[in-house]
Amino acid sequence: MQPSKPIILVDDEELVLRANEQWLQLAGFETECFSDPRQALQRLQQPFDGVLVSDIKMPHIDGLELMDHALARHPELPVVLITAHGDVDMAVRSVHAGAYDFIEKPFDPQRLVKTLERALDQLQLTHQNRQLRQRLREQSGIGAKLLGISPSMQQLHEEILEVAALNTHVMIYGETGSGKEIVAQCIHEYGQRPNAAFVALNCAAIPEALFESELFGHEAGSFSGAAKRRIGKFEYANGGTLFFDEIESMPINLQAKVLRAIQEQRIERLGSNQTIELNNRILSASKVNLQEHKDFRQDLYYRLNISEIHIPPLRERGDDIPLLFNHFSEQAANDNSLPARLLEEQDNQILMDHNWPGNVRELRNIATRFALGKRTLHELLEQKTSTFEHPRDQHSPRSLAQKVNQYESNLIQQSLTKHLGNIALVMQELDLPRRTLNQKMQKYEINRIDFLPTNEESP
Repeated sequence: MQPSKPIILVDDEELVLRANEQWLQLAGFETECFSDPRQALQRLQQPFDGVLVSDIKMPHIDGLELMDHALARHPELPVVLITAHGDVDMAVRSVHAGAYDFIEKPFDPQRLVKTLERALDQLQLTHQNRQLRQRLREQSGIGAKLLGISPSMQQLHEEILEVAALNTHVMIYGETGSGKEIVAQCIHEYGQRPNAAFVALNCAAIPEALFESELFGHEAGSFSGAAKRRIGKFEYANGGTLFFDEIESMPINLQAKVLRAIQEQRIERLGSNQTIELNNRILSASKVNLQEHKDFRQDLYYRLNISEIHIPPLRERGDDIPLLFNHFSEQAANDNSLPARLLEEQDNQILMDHNWPGNVRELRNIATRFALGKRTLHELLEQKTSTFEHPRDQHSPRSLAQKVNQYESNLIQQSLTKHLGNIALVMQELDLPRRTLNQKMQKYEINRIDFLPTNEESP
């Protein structure tokens, strides 16, 4: 069944009105014609889901005034204005005021037909986005945390709930920015220990020399600089969930100790002979296949990988891409008291064609910059592509300066994650003044928005 194509056509010149009506009807449009704009205005007080086509110069009510009244009643209504040659400047201003497009007289009827086809496509897309946003708002439970309506996301929801009900260790695979920690939090929240601690540890952010202390804790005086007792992550998460993010970065010389702690469910703090009994659920995340990772012990892998979750990359979730982009864009605009920016007609295809190597984190960044700036989506993605034409290997820095920068960036991101984007707490933990922290976040392209405790950060 062909979709309806309703058009309201307004022109005070009767002959022109009937000629355009005939063309549009032959092209399959459902037309309502008015030679008096006041009658058209009365019609627009009723529900209407189509396109308004109006001449500009008319008696009683001109096309611009008619458009203003129409948009007040139907904010999403596409309006196409017909203008004489001398009124082009006025028509251009009208587009900025809300018109979809304008056509200058005399015009080829086929041009009008094509313009209306595009306008109806845009209207349909607007309706679809509104319905999708409504579906997002209506989602509850895990659907409100892991945003998405694509089949792959629905399957992911089901898999998470299945493994959450078990009391097994879980390995989570996903690309950078795909939402591995959000998945881990959902497994914890919907598991058997939702009220116990959830402790996240980014293995790539901890210097090897501090890794053992970070995991197992230490007693005062156990090594140089250990001024007081410290509770390690294993102990801090006791009875709850310990999440190893980027576990492929765990130093290989410590993997045997971690394996032993998980197998025996007991640890000793550094400098202590006292045994601490553990009851932890271990969740781990990696962006690489650990079975093929030469620096990861296979016995530890098999201990951790009792259950397995794979997060689909954003490029395989086509149904979710425009939805998430609009959601993040509107949220950024609302947070900054700005009017929402609408995507252009061709933008959805641009979104779908982009590969999204940074997944949801990248999409949210682009959507936020789109909402807060004036650059088009094409310009934002083109700039990002050119920036990474000659990428630096950030995972394997060679110089001392690169290593220091990576370590500093990791510490800031780890603190922002820990404190859910609370700048004051990050300043306190890292002992940095606000200006210095801002400078470093700008230097390392760290965006506080990415660490706020919102459900929308999920995939």
